[in-house]
Amino acid sequence: MADSHAETIVIVDDEDMVLTSLNAYLTLETEYAVETFNSANKALEFISTNTIDLVISDYLMPEMDGITFLAKVKAMQPDAPRIILTGYADKENAIKGINEVGLYQYIEKPWDNDDLRLVIRNALEKKQLMSKLQEKINEINKAYGELQNIQQEILKTFV
Repeated sequence: MADSHAETIVIVDDEDMVLTSLNAYLTLETEYAVETFNSANKALEFISTNTIDLVISDYLMPEMDGITFLAKVKAMQPDAPRIILTGYADKENAIKGINEVGLYQYIEKPWDNDDLRLVIRNALEKKQLMSKLQEKINEINKAYGELQNIQQEILKTFV
């Protein structure tokens, strides 16, 4: 990992067994900092005051559904990839999620740990690449602005 900090993954599911399983797997097999919540509202409180790198949410939860939760996450931290984990193979909601909250992936329970780890890694790599791209765009825009200023100075001198 190029960064010196561990990337933070938030997992939200109303089933403690799912949280325990994912937390144990990711803690043992990766370098990620994992934060788990069985309450979407508590997760939103955490996300409102902490930078996160990725969020995984169950689809059906008592406080709010996963699409609603992820829409709120997107509003707070739009660059964090969003993944839905669900026991219900519902293509209509998958499409809704992709369109409304920009889902990175829709994963069905039971999941394969290695596949999930690959999805997480790819999502985080995409996030890093998009961040680097934005930095380069900002550098180019700054340089362009400086060139325009130089051009204006040259024109003032000769006109």
